[in-house]
Amino acid sequence: EAQLMESGGGLVKPGGSLRLSCTASGIPLSAANMMWVRLAPGKGFEWVSSICANSGRDQYAEVVRGRFTISRDNVANTIFLQMNDLKSEDTAMYYCVRSKYCTTYYNPAEQLNRGQGTRVTVSS
Repeated sequence: EAQLMESGGGLVKPGGSLRLSCTASGIPLSAANMMWVRLAPGKGFEWVSSICANSGRDQYAEVVRGRFTISRDNVANTIFLQMNDLKSEDTAMYYCVRSKYCTTYYNPAEQLNRGQGTRVTVSS
């Protein structure tokens, strides 16, 4: 059974950085379309970034472009989200998702797996 496990969240001050990790078991992430999505208090799910299977093409939501970087380590079977210059509006639960397609949106109907999430809080 495929499983995803996120880690790396925490409390950070505005302008700080965090690196989230998502480690998979049961599936090779090199062949998976993966994305990070987030759920902020009182809001719906928001797509953050995607990395496509095989090609490794990366895509970002406008609100994080230039601050966040998604990457993949095929040996470790892990994807990362490096988050720099964090803002209070980045506060959310962050989830990694394996999706049927490599998209710039999040559709739960296209989701194959989703982790339990890791909490990011940006506050002074």
